[in-house]
Amino acid sequence: MQRETLEATLLSTVYPRLDESQIEKLLLLGECYREWNAKINLISRQDIDNVVRHHVVHSLAPMMVFDFPSACRVLDFGTGGGLPGLPLAIAYPEVEFHLVDSIGKKIRVVQAIAKELGLENVLAEQTRGEQLKGQYTWVVSRGVTDLLQLWQWVRNLIVANPMLDPGNGLIAYKGGDLKQELASFGSRVKTWSLGELLPDAWFEGKQLVRVEK
Repeated sequence: MQRETLEATLLSTVYPRLDESQIEKLLLLGECYREWNAKINLISRQDIDNVVRHHVVHSLAPMMVFDFPSACRVLDFGTGGGLPGLPLAIAYPEVEFHLVDSIGKKIRVVQAIAKELGLENVLAEQTRGEQLKGQYTWVVSRGVTDLLQLWQWVRNLIVANPMLDPGNGLIAYKGGDLKQELASFGSRVKTWSLGELLPDAWFEGKQLVRVEK
């Protein structure tokens, strides 16, 4: 109970727009991960006790800098165990999230968790992301590959919306020195240092990157 109280306080402090029911679902999501991680390695077992404090809080980082508009479509490219897609789907119930990964056993877990949490705005599918042909407002991706390679895979899936300011595109969760990766994008790219925005040393060196279509 003490852990849940601390996690709830953290979520409400960092993301004050979350309501009580959303925070409850995010805490339940953390419990789902702890249970499933004993069967299949979704998150590093050394860090599973911090799944909310680190991984859920990390997944929600876009909320600190902009909002997904209602009724838009978001692709989580290479979702793995459902991050960042599942936490974002809880935070944005009016947004449609398509979570894809090539590993079937992970997608089956994501499907089971989405069903348990009643996330009707989530479609989880086993497929290779580069084979997709859908149209999306945003693509999100957490630690999948080099930014330029990622952009080449997803750019044709994104439909530019001139009504959005800032413009829509790709949101990538990255770490390390990104100078070389960012050089190709010029003024279309913006970065945020999560170590400066989030109250935990775990986020040092992690960045959120937005590439506009």
